[in-house]
Amino acid sequence: MPGYRRAADLPQVIPVFPLDGALLLPGGELPLQIFEPRYLNMVDDVMAGDRVIGMIQTRAGGERVRPPLAHVGCAGRITSYAETSDGRYLITLTGVCRFEAGEELAIQTPYRQLKARYDRFEGDLDRDEEAKAAESTRGRFAKALKRYLNRRELDIDWETANTAPLEALVNSLAMGLPFEPAEKQALLEAPDLTGRFDALTTLLEIDSMEDGDDEGHSLQ
Repeated sequence: MPGYRRAADLPQVIPVFPLDGALLLPGGELPLQIFEPRYLNMVDDVMAGDRVIGMIQTRAGGERVRPPLAHVGCAGRITSYAETSDGRYLITLTGVCRFEAGEELAIQTPYRQLKARYDRFEGDLDRDEEAKAAESTRGRFAKALKRYLNRRELDIDWETANTAPLEALVNSLAMGLPFEPAEKQALLEAPDLTGRFDALTTLLEIDSMEDGDDEGHSLQ
């Protein structure tokens, strides 16, 4: 992502889009359809600025209209934008860096804004490592993934999965599979790519424990 090499390069105050069950990871791409007036307003504002939006989930408790936010979210930059004839916005957010949710601003915009603290996740801005330690567990991962997909009658392109870079594979599955919001949050908060790969494998294994199919795919 051009221009973002250090945490200090990122906007320190960002608008947030609370959306439970939606996961954005650094390097991942999240397509969104925007139609609520307050979020149309938000997109208008960020398109005139740095194009950065924070995706974040909510926590249980508190008022329904303005629920408390999760402690960690992910800042994304709008990398694709289109407007439909009925006034909706079709955008794609590309994940840049996770953040800790700081103080929420008492402002007059219809959408929420907060101070983002990126220091803990500055490593997200330099993701050249391919998580070599995780490569040795691809066999275990493939077995768990096959069981999970079989149980849910889902399928993927195994040829693509075998050749995909580890980060792209982990991001696409973590973001795309129908995990619970708490599980999505756990994947978001994993310390690094290796940790996220291990957490994803564990979630797949837990879900598929009742399935006795031991057949796997290579993913080598």
